[in-house]
Amino acid sequence: MAKSRATGVSLLRVARRIGGKPHEARLIAGGRAIPCAIGRAGVTHDKREGDGATPAGGWRLLRFYLRKPAPSRVPWRPTRSDDIWCDDAGSFLYNRPMRAPSRLSHEEMWRKDGLYDVVGVMDYNIRARVRGRGSAIFFHIATEDLGPTAGCVALRARDMARLLPRLSRGAMISVR
Repeated sequence: MAKSRATGVSLLRVARRIGGKPHEARLIAGGRAIPCAIGRAGVTHDKREGDGATPAGGWRLLRFYLRKPAPSRVPWRPTRSDDIWCDDAGSFLYNRPMRAPSRLSHEEMWRKDGLYDVVGVMDYNIRARVRGRGSAIFFHIATEDLGPTAGCVALRARDMARLLPRLSRGAMISVR
């Protein structure tokens, strides 16, 4: 398995649950299967902005934004109340972090619902970025009932709290 005591969990595999709704999936991490949520439209090989699908492929977790400090081996920084993420496909800042205020369409990184208390930036459409091919694809906190995301991969808060300290630097999420 993709785990050792020294390095932690380095590979997270996302697989749809057989017979489930398109957004119902499981995350395999170090031999453990954890229920997770993905995009409301399931998985796609042709990601488009706003399609509600999670992009298929292997994506490195580049860094985390954490609302509160937490034990972690992965690079992270505190989330600030003015952190936003550009999802405006017409902008040269598309799929990039920014600071508020902005007139561009964007995601608020400081959310009142707690879903972005832990946000891992997935290496999707970051380098060799193509406008309109999807933005703000994150690994974050799910609703308690594992409701669908807009294209991200999400775990319940208690599962994320258990997994985060075990993740190794450079961990990957493989979405099938």
